[in-house]
Amino acid sequence: MKNALLIKEIYLEAFKNLGHTLVKSYFKAFSWFCFASFAVVLYAFIFRIATGFAFD
Repeated sequence: MKNALLIKEIYLEAFKNLGHTLVKSYFKAFSWFCFASFAVVLYAFIFRIATGFAFD
């Protein structure tokens, strides 16, 4: 039983700060993805306006 508690404590200490780093990295990558997607959409819209696309 003592070994199980020791393993549990090691596990908890090892992954204590992992969540914050993963969440921070995830949101940073997601924000860059959203910015890039928005830039592509904006470019396509401006291209369509510049070439005289009829928005019917």
